Amino acid sequence: MGKDKELGFWMCTALVVGNTIGIGIFVLPASLAPHGLNAMVGWAITIVGMTILARVFARLARQFPAADGPYAYIEATSGRLPAFISIWCYWVQCWITNAAIAIGVVAYLGKVVPALETVPPGLQALALLWLFVAVNLLGVRAGGRVQVATTVLKLLPMLAIVLLGVWLLAAEPGAYTRHVPDTPLAFDSMLAASTIALFAMLGIESAAVPAGRVRDPGTTIPRATMAGTLVTAAIYVAVSSMALLLVPQSELAASSAPFADLLDDLLGAGTGRVLAVFVVISGLGALNGWTLVVGELTATMARHGTLPRPLERLNGRGAPGVALVVTGLLATGMLLMNYSKSLVEGFTFLTLVVTAANLPLYLFCALALVVLRRRGEAGPRDLLVLGVLGTAYSVFAFVGLGHEPFLWALVLGAAGLPLYFLRRRNSR
Repeated sequence: MGKDKELGFWMCTALVVGNTIGIGIFVLPASLAPHGLNAMVGWAITIVGMTILARVFARLARQFPAADGPYAYIEATSGRLPAFISIWCYWVQCWITNAAIAIGVVAYLGKVVPALETVPPGLQALALLWLFVAVNLLGVRAGGRVQVATTVLKLLPMLAIVLLGVWLLAAEPGAYTRHVPDTPLAFDSMLAASTIALFAMLGIESAAVPAGRVRDPGTTIPRATMAGTLVTAAIYVAVSSMALLLVPQSELAASSAPFADLLDDLLGAGTGRVLAVFVVISGLGALNGWTLVVGELTATMARHGTLPRPLERLNGRGAPGVALVVTGLLATGMLLMNYSKSLVEGFTFLTLVVTAANLPLYLFCALALVVLRRRGEAGPRDLLVLGVLGTAYSVFAFVGLGHEPFLWALVLGAAGLPLYFLRRRNSR
C-alpha cells in the first residue's frame, strides 16, 4: 500500500468538513439576512449543485484511482492547458484563503485570550500561519490527526445550537413564526443568496486534491467526499434557518456575530462569548486543512511539470517541505498586504475572486465525465447526465457571481500562462 498513503476515510472526511466549515458559517446568517426566505431557496440551489459536483469528484476518483487528483483528471480528458489554468487558479486561491483565515481567527482570538490584544494582530496572524506550516512539515498523518481533532471540536457548538433549536421547537413552537422575514421572493435575490452560500460550500473537493496520499483512493475519496458534503450541507441549513427564523431580520443583518447574539437571546447575556472559543477552533481547523491541501497540490503540480521540480521534494517525514514553505511565504505576502491600509478594500474583494477561481476546476472536472462518456471509457449513462448537470451548475455559478469577479478570474488564469509556456519550452 505504501508508507506515503497515510490519509484514510476519517481523515479525508475531516478534510472536506474541516476545510468547508471555517469561520464563514459564524457570520453567514448575517450575510444572508437581507434576502429573507430567498436565502433558503438559495441554500437549496447551492446544496443541489454542490452535491452534484461532489458526485462528479467521487466518480472521477473511481475512474482514475491511481491519479494524483483533479489536475490528472482534467489533463487526461481536456489536455494540459485547461488542466493548468484550472489548477493554477485553484492553487492561488488556496494560499490567499490561508491568509484570510489567519486574519479572521485573530479577530476572535483576543476575546478568548484577552492578553493577546496587546500583541499586533498582524504578528498573531503570521504566528498562526506558520504554526500550521510547522505542523504539516511533520508529515501528512500529523496534519490529518490535527484535522480530525479540530473538526470534531468545531462540530460541537453546531450540534449544541441544533439541539437548542429542537428543544425550543418542542417547548415553544411559536418562536419560529414570530420573526419570519417579510422580504418578497425574487429570482435576483435567490441568485445572490445562492452565490453567498456557494462561497461557504467551497472545499468539497478537499479529499480529491491529495489523492496521491490517500489509501485506496478509488473507494476512500468518493465516500469521504459525499459524506463530508452531506454533513456540511445539513449543518449549514439547520443552523442558518434557526438564526433566520429566531432573530429579527433587521437585527440579524446588522449582527457581526449572529450565533453569539442568538445564544445571548435564548440563554442569557454573556453566553455567546463561549462561542468565540469554538470559532477560533473552527478557524484553526480550516487553516490546518488548507495548509495540508495547498502543500500537496503544489507538490502534485511540480510532479506534472507545471511548477518548478524542487517543489515536489519530500522531507524526512514524507511531507512536501519545500512546497509548504513556499506557499507559506506567498500567504505571508497576502497577509501583510491586508494590513496595508491602501490594499484592504482590494483584499476584501478577493473573497468573490476566490469563489470565481474555484469554478474552472469544478467546470473542467464536470466536463471530464462528458468527455469520458463520449470516448466510451466510462460505462453508465448516468455519468453523461452527471457531467452535464455539473457543467450547467458551474456556468450558473459564474453567472451568479457577476461579470467583475468573472473577469478577475480570467486575469488570474492568464497570469499563470507565461509560466505554463516557459515550463513547456524548457521541457521540450
